[in-house]
Amino acid sequence: MPDQTSHNPREPAAGGPRPDDLRADARRNRERVLEAAREVFADRGVDAPMSAVARRAGVGVATLYRRFPTRSALVTAAFDDQLAVCATAFEEAMADPSPGHGLYVLLEKVCTTLVTDRGFETVFLAGFPEALDYDRERAWAEEGLSRLVQRAREAGHLREDFDPADIPLLLLAVSGLAGQPRDTALPAARRLLAYLFQSFQAHPPSRPAPLPPAPPVDLRGLHRPTGRP
Repeated sequence: MPDQTSHNPREPAAGGPRPDDLRADARRNRERVLEAAREVFADRGVDAPMSAVARRAGVGVATLYRRFPTRSALVTAAFDDQLAVCATAFEEAMADPSPGHGLYVLLEKVCTTLVTDRGFETVFLAGFPEALDYDRERAWAEEGLSRLVQRAREAGHLREDFDPADIPLLLLAVSGLAGQPRDTALPAARRLLAYLFQSFQAHPPSRPAPLPPAPPVDLRGLHRPTGRP
């Protein structure tokens, strides 16, 4: 009589990897690939070769493609946290009972992240791949900013001639600090925002609050460090 097929799970071979170990290893590999992708895309843009990401992660190109079959899938996964941060910041700003304060807090979060996380700059000041639907995301952001600016103007918090287009100008100015060391870029971004936001207000205080401390930068700081994009 032939042996019956056993339906019990097969025990791993002595000394071989257990299934939980394999899953943990796969998770570590995935996180290593995503971390490498954020670094490479931040340094070289989202069009950087996939092979460069694989080399930075220490995995083979075939392994990378098994986990992320397209560039869009990789970029989407790599920058998912940044997209979530942006969406949350918008929701909190819109929910603030003082629209002028909500706008300032939103801009402070964006400016801070812009100069401390090069991946954020890559996603929001460069183009999205198809999977991220850049046009849709940009339209959503522009619509949200316009509504927030309109509420702040109606509440008397912003000058009547303030335009939502002034916000991209601010972000472009701040993004120029992204190549500087963190201890320079962060205070510089905060001070620049404080300066400009005072001029945005409909009724600036006659004795404004002190500005954030000046950053440790001089004319040599106008040049980005060698090797940075």
